[in-house]
Amino acid sequence: MLKNIPAIIPPELLKMMSEMGHGDELVLADGNFPAASHAQRLIRCDALGTVELLDAILSLYPLDTYAERPAAVMQVVKGDQVVPIIWEDYRRLILDHEGITDAFDQEERFAFYERASRAYVIIATGERAQYANLILKKGVIFPDTDPYSQAKKLELN
Repeated sequence: MLKNIPAIIPPELLKMMSEMGHGDELVLADGNFPAASHAQRLIRCDALGTVELLDAILSLYPLDTYAERPAAVMQVVKGDQVVPIIWEDYRRLILDHEGITDAFDQEERFAFYERASRAYVIIATGERAQYANLILKKGVIFPDTDPYSQAKKLELN
């Protein structure tokens, strides 16, 4: 057990997020997404929804502040009557954790699949909401935000 790690993040996901570098991408896939056939690395979190998992991930995972938009959702297919209200939860969480107000692009369905297939990891969730897929581009931890660096500065003063 570790302190301050959300309990819903499995060890494999923690390892993958730690391995990722600036610009690498992570996909939160809903229950309908073809995760196994598109993933280079797959983590199964079938009992979890994307919103609760996103909240836990964003407590550890910095978004790319150098990208115009560090996240992407799958665009609603033309003619589909679905209104993906789950995106509002994503917007709120990204704003709360990262302070970013305009965080995501909308990718056409097959462009989203292609981008997801290049992602570092895909997390297959049990999310039942349609169009709940989300790509997150990893950012950097700046020295002034690292608690260890801050503690070292205090020791030196």
